[in-house]
Amino acid sequence: MKLQNISDKAAVGLSALCVVHCLFMPIILILIPPLSGVLALNDELFHIWLLFAVVPISSIALLMGYFHHRNRHVFVIGALGLTILVIAAVMGHDLLGEYGEVAMTVVGSCIIAFGHVRNYQLGRQQQCTNAHQEYTNHD
Repeated sequence: MKLQNISDKAAVGLSALCVVHCLFMPIILILIPPLSGVLALNDELFHIWLLFAVVPISSIALLMGYFHHRNRHVFVIGALGLTILVIAAVMGHDLLGEYGEVAMTVVGSCIIAFGHVRNYQLGRQQQCTNAHQEYTNHD
């Protein structure tokens, strides 16, 4: 259960990092052009690196959460967000252009974050229910 909680929190953090990168990096580079040399991290490469972190962490947390609380809607929401994020990172620029890719990435990341917040809440709720049942069964 602890691994699921940590994974959910990490996935939310990585999703937020992705959103911040997509929305604020262009603004920072316009306002402070010399940073473009320091921040020479290619957007496509950054998204691929994030995918290598987000997909396994999210998948593990969502699966563990599903096996714990059995709410398939949360799993489907998280899987939908992951699918959108993968499509945005792999084909988004070609399919939708730069702004479409950013929009798709932000939407996918927000859906993933929502799924993990809900997954975390249901996991905590299930823990409380199990603890209460154990307490009342010992009386």
